[in-house]
Amino acid sequence: MKVDLRRARGVRVEMIPIMDCMFLLLVFFVYGILTMAVHRGIPVLLPTSSTAKVDKELILSISVGPDGTTYLDREKISSENLAEALKQKTAQNKEAGVLLFADKNLPYQKLLRVLDQIRTAGLSRISLQAEAEQAR
Repeated sequence: MKVDLRRARGVRVEMIPIMDCMFLLLVFFVYGILTMAVHRGIPVLLPTSSTAKVDKELILSISVGPDGTTYLDREKISSENLAEALKQKTAQNKEAGVLLFADKNLPYQKLLRVLDQIRTAGLSRISLQAEAEQAR
């Protein structure tokens, strides 16, 4: 069998399906990164709100569990030392704010103690976090 090389075509790689696959991978990676970057605290059961949204400009994350256990950027801290730790972390950035993730079963008095510690540290930009309500 004789092959005529003048008539044979080279192998052709189709670019459109490759670009579609790469774009799809890019979308998944960007979406994954964005969902991981917002919450830096520990997982707590947040209360629900119909107008809840996350303020991404704030830099510190404080999480308070149902028993009053306090975490500053995933590091466990006593509520008495919270103000001092916040002062140290915001020494360079006076415009810093706080994302406050409080468990929905947390007693109101314990939440107010945490808020007092944040204000004692000199921070006034506090965002109480909540989950969006599910449509029924």
